[in-house]
Amino acid sequence: MIACLETTKGIDDVMPYHAGDWVEVRSKEEILRTLDAGGRLDGLPFMPQMFQYSGQRFRIYKRAHKTCDTVNGTGGRRLANGLHLNLRCDGKAYGGCQASCLIFWKEAWVKPVVGTTEMAGRSAKGSNGAKTLPIEAGLCSEADVWTATRAEGQPSGNETTYSCQATQLPRFTTRLRWWDIGQYLEDLRSGNVKLGTFISGFCYALFFYFAQSKRTILGPPLRWLYDRFQALWGGVPFPRRTGTLPPDRPAPVSNLNLQPGDLVRVKSYGDILATLDGANKNRGLFFDAELVPFCGQEYRVRTRLTDFIDEKTGRMTSLRTPAVILEDVWCQSRYSTCRVFCPRSIYSWWREAWLEKISGSSQGTP
Repeated sequence: MIACLETTKGIDDVMPYHAGDWVEVRSKEEILRTLDAGGRLDGLPFMPQMFQYSGQRFRIYKRAHKTCDTVNGTGGRRLANGLHLNLRCDGKAYGGCQASCLIFWKEAWVKPVVGTTEMAGRSAKGSNGAKTLPIEAGLCSEADVWTATRAEGQPSGNETTYSCQATQLPRFTTRLRWWDIGQYLEDLRSGNVKLGTFISGFCYALFFYFAQSKRTILGPPLRWLYDRFQALWGGVPFPRRTGTLPPDRPAPVSNLNLQPGDLVRVKSYGDILATLDGANKNRGLFFDAELVPFCGQEYRVRTRLTDFIDEKTGRMTSLRTPAVILEDVWCQSRYSTCRVFCPRSIYSWWREAWLEKISGSSQGTP
């Protein structure tokens, strides 16, 4: 975000879809005509649970013109003609995975609902024209989509290796450098990011560069000033500090037996740092800077997380120490290196040692 060394290529002059627009998911038959024999469009898998939304209308949550690489950790990735509809994977086709990833949609799988938003006043050409044409009628069936949920060439009797949008992400995206200023312009144009958020994100990136630089002794006083300024209006303290747990002490464990619907309060940032080692981990679970804005707030438990698909291997993995997912608490990509303003909104995972159960809270209360 600090320097402009490259510009985005291939951004349409007309962007018919914006965050907040209404779209209708196409019929099963229309969608199948866009898929190849492996149940993919431009490498992006269409997952079986997505069929249930055919014919229904949704608002676009964000344009998925970019995302983050959680498989190889290469940073930002570019995705052509992608959307998010605020619909998450239920895991039913993938062994009960509890990660609840936000689903990727191709523009070819939806159609605009003209007259409900500003869509009526914008051109529907560009990314809504030839891209919706079928690859070949009858090339893919619903059975093929289900078959594609398992990795190809998997020996029978072995542990299941799953194939989903998360595990295949490097295959349907391309590398996106953080200094590519075109991505940030599209964040604004698409409505993914408001102007105020954009400006504050740029200011933080600039501050972070100087506060963390090893070439200057200004880091500590700059971070101190950052905290003092944020405290004046109740803002978030500097979110990239190191855990304070002594190396010779084991990470604390808390067994609150939290269940969906329980009301919890996230501990203070300082209290959580005391549970983290020098790598900012508690028994292997990383406390990311994106979790800091939620410290001190109250939330409902959404999921008690034990099983998830390892995106690197495609294998089902179980946590030794359970974690929880909180309602409406996901990565906002405000402080993330090389993936600022990523729209993927991955749910944050929380150790019970970072939370306090609010007594008297009833399970299942909305």
